[in-house]
Amino acid sequence: MTKAVRFSEILSAVLLVAACGYVAAPVSEGPRLLPPSEQLEVREGWLETRHGLLLDMMRRHDIDMWIVVNEEFHDDPLTELVAPPEVYVGNRDVFVFIDAGDVGLRRVAISGYASEHLRRFFESPDDPRPAKEVLPELYADHDPQTIALSIDGRRGVTRSLTRASYEWLSEILGDEASARFVGAADLIEEYLDTRIPAEVEHYRTAVELTAELSRRAFSNEVIEPGETTVGDVRSWIVDRYWDFGVEPWFPPDIRVQRRDAENPTSRGFLAVAPDDTVIERGDLLHMDIGFTYMGLNTDWQKMAYVLPEGETDVPQGFKDALAKANTLQDVMSRLSRPGQPAAEVYNETMAEMEKLGIEAMIYSHPLGNQGHGLGASIDFRAAKRVEADAAQAKTLRAGAYLAMEFNIADEIPEWNDKKVWIMEEDPVHLTEEGWRFFVPRQESFYLIH
Repeated sequence: MTKAVRFSEILSAVLLVAACGYVAAPVSEGPRLLPPSEQLEVREGWLETRHGLLLDMMRRHDIDMWIVVNEEFHDDPLTELVAPPEVYVGNRDVFVFIDAGDVGLRRVAISGYASEHLRRFFESPDDPRPAKEVLPELYADHDPQTIALSIDGRRGVTRSLTRASYEWLSEILGDEASARFVGAADLIEEYLDTRIPAEVEHYRTAVELTAELSRRAFSNEVIEPGETTVGDVRSWIVDRYWDFGVEPWFPPDIRVQRRDAENPTSRGFLAVAPDDTVIERGDLLHMDIGFTYMGLNTDWQKMAYVLPEGETDVPQGFKDALAKANTLQDVMSRLSRPGQPAAEVYNETMAEMEKLGIEAMIYSHPLGNQGHGLGASIDFRAAKRVEADAAQAKTLRAGAYLAMEFNIADEIPEWNDKKVWIMEEDPVHLTEEGWRFFVPRQESFYLIH
């Protein structure tokens, strides 16, 4: 499998190619993505907007100071989202946000190296001073009652501070300040779950590319029935990621259902097919793919049918099953509004599916700066958590991105009433009228001839 690359590595490769005079191979057809230098410029514009929202967020969560520590060769996942998305190699680079009262938000970078990009956003001198001098001064100047760190959260990005860096901060700041350390999880969640309008255009481009790659992967461009394996398709997808300079955030998955074969399951879901599975005529195929572009992630599942000899279309039973999947999407969108408890949306959608006689599972999750993002999930896990503790209820945030992910199971008459899974996933964003798709949803199967 092609090695996944970080944004910084892509940038380094581009600079190396330019320096050596190599001519790059033409990129595959598809939506135009920005070159790395333009990506950096756009993302820095987003960062200015995000920093403008941060002070109000800190005050809502009673946080006076927020510290993010990046370790060389062990990057904190927050770094590229609170600072310019560059490479940081200063052993420990520290980003401090302070509620300075009437002065507003104070932003200080304590870096091992001077950076013009950092100076756009932070107090960052040409001759950097060490953290052991700067941090105590900031503490003395502002006397923060709460100092938020990435500790104690339920998710990796909210508990990313290493033990060594925690002890390092404690030693520098002393016992009094250490007693004021609090977890930053709620602040981090609001910061990462808040989408800004300027992102939409570029995110839609990423979703369009995801759609284009899935359509091509499940076509005769890639698949020759009886010859092509699941592993061949997965490799083709990963190679296209490399062509476009995007990074997979999980390996592409392919699932295969057959009329006269048992459909294996894993953890209650249709299992991923082994790489050596040969794709045959009559197979029902499913893919699950997603990648990172400009610090945002896509997540996408679609279905395809491999036509047997003599057939020119999908059997009606499959069409009816896909229509039921579209019905679920319609219901979930109709029931969702900003401020609505996510668990209520789940319960009401499932109740309506039961009334309609549709067998469904819903496991939708936030999208954004992580593929499995922070925020309100519309899924069975969220509903169970709320049943156990109502205080854990989360509400839908206006403008949030969601992976509308689910499956329906249906009996197919043309397959002797065998039950099959229709598994769909689309990036959507929340408006006052409900969820809206970035690109049209799947209403007919991809066909492989």
